[in-house]
Formats: sequence, C-alpha cells, structure tokens
Amino acid sequence: MTDGVDIFDRAAVRRYRDRAASTVQSVAPILEDAADRLLDRVSDTTRYFQAALDIGGRGVVAPRLREMGISTVAMDLSLPMAARSGAPYVVGDEETLPFGEGSFDLVVANLALHWVNDLPGALIQIRRAMKPDGLFLASLPLLGSLGDFRHALTEAEAELRGGASPRISPFPELRDLAGLLQRAGFASPVADQEEVSLLYGNPLTLLRDLQAAGERNAIRERSRAIPPRGLFPAALMRLPLDAEGRMKVTLRLGIMTGWSSGNTQAEV
Repeated sequence: MTDGVDIFDRAAVRRYRDRAASTVQSVAPILEDAADRLLDRVSDTTRYFQAALDIGGRGVVAPRLREMGISTVAMDLSLPMAARSGAPYVVGDEETLPFGEGSFDLVVANLALHWVNDLPGALIQIRRAMKPDGLFLASLPLLGSLGDFRHALTEAEAELRGGASPRISPFPELRDLAGLLQRAGFASPVADQEEVSLLYGNPLTLLRDLQAAGERNAIRERSRAIPPRGLFPAALMRLPLDAEGRMKVTLRLGIMTGWSSGNTQAEV
C-alpha cells in the first residue's frame, strides 16, 4: 500500500479471486454487512446518483446499487468474480483503472483495496474517473483486524520452524485514511471506524471463510514452502475462546468518504 514498493503479488490476488468466485457465496452475509454499512451513506445523502462504479464488490454491491436505480458497472481483477455482479461488468485493475475522466458520479469499493500496492495512486485514478461532486465510498480492514489470529500464527510458526514468514496483509491505521483521501485530491475527506464481530464455534471455519472470500496470503515475500502440518492447528489452539468455546474475531473496518472536487458537495 506504499509508493514504489510492490508488497503484494497481484497475479496471486487474481488467482485467489478466480478460485473464490465459486465459493464466495458462503461468506455473503459478512460481505453484505460491510456493504450495507457503506451504502447507508448513499441513502443518507441528498445527492441523486446516475452512474456508479463498483470495485471488487464480489456480487454484493452492484445488485444493491441497481436496486436503488443507479446504473452500475462492476469491475474486478478476476473475470469470474466480476461476472458474479451481472452485466455490465469489466475486468480491470485498481492500479490501472480502464476508465476515462468523469465517467462516474459514485464509486464504491467494499473490502477491495487492501491488496493494492500503490493505494495513493489508485485513489488518484479513482478521483479522476469521477464527475465533479461525485461521491467515493470505501471500506478496508484496519490494523488490529485478525490481530489475535496474526499473533497466534507468528508464535506457532516461530515455535515449529524457528522463524515466521508474513501471512496476513499489513493493514493501514485509521489515522492514515483521511490523509490518503486528501492527498488524492478528494474534498471533505472523512475516515471513521466500525467493528464487525464474528463468532466461530470451530476455529478452522475462519480459515475456510478467508479462502472462500479469496483472502489468501498474497504478500510477495510470503514463503512458498508447504506450511508444517501442525502450523494452523497449533495457531488455532492459542486463540482465546469464550465461555462456550467459541472464538471471537473482530474485523475493524475503516470507512473512507470523499467527494470529487466540484462547485458543491452534498451533505452525508
């Protein structure tokens, strides 16, 4: 997510999303929850939107926008994942948007930008693809999301292998998001946080859900070696459980809101 540094393997991101296109429906309630938190902001504004771009919505966002009467193009790095949103859809890369200036008055990116290498550059391209007084909404995981899981994996791998390789994406902090929007040229930038709490009776289900959503490890410096057989069971045994033996997972969502420059900005 930093300038000039390829932290993520974008080809791997595409492969994982290709595979997840057939399984992502199993985690639709989680994606829908995050999407609803974003799209509530569309309903709250006084602005009427006509042309929207859904970036990486995984078949959840575009249908909702169309139900609101907004003509929507869905874009994804993966063809089968883009097709889940129904026509019109395109295959495109957030790092090189395939749209001309002033194409949309609404852009929504729901849990779609955390595998982007140059997030400032991607935000600039999004802003340029927007009409004056257009609204940009995005959600992405913040630092602290999956914190217990990250810590448990690191400890278990260090114990089994004498060292640990990066396995979870480095997430931004909330304080960074408004600055990123301002740097990209958005007006009235706002960043706030919401938390989604999930309970898992079987901790292994967390791993299955991450894979089903296409959220596998795409860090470029990840280890290509097959993980030790006992790594994930050892890590999951370290996770705190509630009185009923369930594991609580907290997803900290950073919500980004910004307006493309124009004569006026509607109230959100």
